[in-house]
Formats: sequence, C-alpha cells, structure tokens
Amino acid sequence: MGVESYLPCDVVPVENLTASLNQTDRYDTLCVIDGTALPKELVRQIDEQQKFDAGIASEVSCFPLQLEKNTVRVVYNCVGELTDFDDVRRYAEAAACALRRALKAGSKYPVLVLPFPTTRFPNATIVALLGALHELYVPLQLREDVPARSHRFSKIGVYFESHAQKLPDLLRLVQTVEAGRFVARDIGGGDPERMAPPRVADYVLHAFKSGPVKVTVIDDPRVFERDYPLYQAVNRAAGTVERHRGRIIFLEYKPPNPARKTVVLVGKGVTYDTGGADIKAGGIMAGMSRDKCGAAAVAGFMKVVEQRQPADVHAIGVLCMVRNSVGEECYVSDEMLTSRAGVRVRVGNTDAEGRMAMADALCQMKERVLAEGLPDPHLYTIATLTGHAVLAVGNSAIVMDNGPARAVDHGLQLQRAGEAVGDPFEISVLRREDFDFHKGKCYGEDVLQANNLPSSRTPRGHQGPAAFLMLATGLDKCGLGSSHPIKYSHLDIAGSAGDVPHTPTGSPILALAQAHLDMV
Repeated sequence: MGVESYLPCDVVPVENLTASLNQTDRYDTLCVIDGTALPKELVRQIDEQQKFDAGIASEVSCFPLQLEKNTVRVVYNCVGELTDFDDVRRYAEAAACALRRALKAGSKYPVLVLPFPTTRFPNATIVALLGALHELYVPLQLREDVPARSHRFSKIGVYFESHAQKLPDLLRLVQTVEAGRFVARDIGGGDPERMAPPRVADYVLHAFKSGPVKVTVIDDPRVFERDYPLYQAVNRAAGTVERHRGRIIFLEYKPPNPARKTVVLVGKGVTYDTGGADIKAGGIMAGMSRDKCGAAAVAGFMKVVEQRQPADVHAIGVLCMVRNSVGEECYVSDEMLTSRAGVRVRVGNTDAEGRMAMADALCQMKERVLAEGLPDPHLYTIATLTGHAVLAVGNSAIVMDNGPARAVDHGLQLQRAGEAVGDPFEISVLRREDFDFHKGKCYGEDVLQANNLPSSRTPRGHQGPAAFLMLATGLDKCGLGSSHPIKYSHLDIAGSAGDVPHTPTGSPILALAQAHLDMV
C-alpha cells in the first residue's frame, strides 16, 4: 500500500488561494487558524467580521466571504492567548475544531490555511495539519461496513502563504507520519472481534506486504509453551477459541548502511481484557478493547520506519497479541510459572496480564542484542498498562528508564522530542522500592507478578510493572555495573492512547519518530 492509502482523505496543496476559491469546481470553505497569513484581498472582509463579532477571539466562528465569482464560508478558529503552560497541541486542537465546524456547516471541499511556525512553536504548521487529519479519521469497521461513509471529506486543500515551495515536502512528511498513526488507530480502535489476534496478524501482513519491513508471525501454541511461557499462561483460555488464539508478530527493518543504533519496541496487544480469573467487576470492562494500543503503536512506528527508510537505524517491533479471557483454562493467582529467562514467577493477579504478555518477547530481544552485538541498542516496552498512570499524569505518557538509559538522559530527551511535536511525556524514576515490591515473598519463588489490588490503589502502581519486567527477563542484570549494560525504557501510555469513545491517538509514535528518526 502507498502512503495515500493511510490518509483519511486526499490532501491537495493549494498554491493560489483566491483562484482556487473562485473556480467552478471549487473549494467551498476556508478554515483559518489565527497565526496564519492570507492574500490581502481576503484579509479586509475577515477583519470586518472580527469587528462585527467580538466572539471570534474566543470561539470558533462561521461566516460568509464574498469573492469575485462566489461566496464561500469562512470557519475561523482562534488559538487564543498562549500561557507559559500551553504547548504546541493548541494548534492541533484548533485545526481539528475548524474542520469539525466545517463539517457541521455542510462543507464538502474545505481549504485549511496552515499557521506559520513561531519561535516558541517551530512545528506549529506540521502539528496543526496532523491535528486536522486526526479529526478526519474514520474507524476501520465503518470504512469496511459502510463504504459510503469511508471519508468525511473526499479531499481537503492545504494552503501555506508565502511558503508554497515548501508545501510538497511538508505534505510528504505529514503523510509519512500519518500513515503510522493511521495503522495504530486501525489496530487500537478495532473491536474485540475485528481486531482479535489472528485478524491483527492478517492486517499487519497486508499493511507491510510490499515494503522493506519483514513480518514474521508465531501462532503455534507449542512454541508459545516452550519459548513464551508467561505469554502462553495469558493465552491459555483464549486459545480454546480458534478466532481468539494468540499471535506474536515480529516486524524488522534492516537499513541499507551499517546501523548506527538499534531501536527495539515490544508492545502490549491485549485485544480484550476481562481481567481473567480476577475478573473486572462493577462495569469497568467497557473500553478494554483499547488494551492493545501499545502493540498498535509499535506497528504504527514501524510503518513510519517503512515510509522513511532510515539509512542507519535498525528497527525491530514485536506485537504481543493476546486476549485475556476467563474460562476453564484461564491462568489463576498462585500459579507458579518459569519465564523464558528461567525466573520463577508467582501469579498474584490475573488482571496484571500485560507485563506477562510482553516479558518473554522482551527477554528474547535482550538475547538477540547480546548474541548479535546489535549496535547501540535501546529496548522499549509500550503498554496501556496501569490505571495508576492515568491518576498520576492524566493524558500524558510516562517514560521510566533503567540505569543505562537514565545515564544518557534518555527520559529527558524523549520528553523534549514529544514536547516539540505535541506528544507529551512525563518522567518517572524507578527506585529500589519498586524492585523490592516484586521480589519473591515465598521460598521457591523469585518474583511476585503483582499484588491483588488494582494499580490505582497500589503505591507506585505504574513504576512497579517496569521493575517486574526487568526482574522477569534478566534485564536487571544488564545495568550500569554489568559487563553488558543495555538501555531499557518502559512507556506507560494508559493515559495518552485515547479511550472509548475517543479516537485512538497513536501515542507515542510522534515522540519516538522525533527522537529516533529525526522527523522534523
């Protein structure tokens, strides 16, 4: 598939705004965000409207604009006064709001006038267009089931005053990144049946069928039992139903030149989380189809890698797709399991399944790093893991670094990368207490998987799982003082991924692309 297949509509550069609005087969709406420049002949009428309606300064407005041959509507949305605590997302929100208002007004072919970058927000232009495309995304199942509603607009125009020569490059960049977010939204937003593990594998195989990213799918339960025992414990109940059986999906991109660094992403792909034997009660199971957004983000990042084809970055993605079902075969608390790393794990709560699903694949990636000597490796786990993360930081993602990653200020660098493109991160620090919490409590066990309280009621409830993942995989032996230190970071995106009924955000694709692929 080309990039265009992963856009919500055609995006067409507009070089001459007045001429485009005056054509017979014309654009019918001008979506303007403040901080933009317009041809002088249009500025006067907009200024008059601003004098007539003071509300333009505080909320989205819609009014007619008289041209030589036509009358078009103007949707004007003010970013407003930006405080010290605002960030570049204000431009994405303004663009999304303008397109949403244009739809309500009956627009068929709008032109989005892009804002200029500012000293404080040099990426305002890109972020605004990404915000508009996010707003126009149509869910996969609606596109498939009702083709007539597969697009909200069939096309939008994009105008950038005095920078027409930069528009093609800008659009190529945005299309490349949006392709990744589109894939992530499709996987993350699909319902528990449409994006059950086998169908995620089918989607991924199709999405990467013609590019440089190699796809490998593991579906044999005997392999799961042998090589991914913690994952297989979660998969046991779902494995009794063919359409729910788990899949581990590997994506790998090898650059044409010797690799400068290696980025390895392991994503939690729980297609539906009932809680298992520790079942979610009290009406909190709704929305659990979004528990796969970590794996969705991994697929999305690899789609960006496919489109950008970096010359010297080796990228590996692993999607741990599994359904946490309840039934006769489900794993239960008090079970003793031995991880791929040979660590004896006692299950404390079956609703802590995400760390179980990712641990063995993460261990395998650690083994590859050591066995193959991959250059400058950085391992990540990405997961909608804990309610505690949402309580702690709201709708931001959280990054937690091990010693080697912390030593190079990775968390701060990722936070700055995310801030630049509207994909914010907060930094949490792993401490001795997090490891002590998960150390075995009974003779004969090495690690306790979880306590029997929700993470939101557990002190340091989002840091502990990162410690568990290190203990269960042997990554705790790859610290600064070891003979083979490996950078590792856990990203909890429970607050940033987007919950039902909102569109999945694709977080943290933008931040990772900015940090590792030099997006802008």
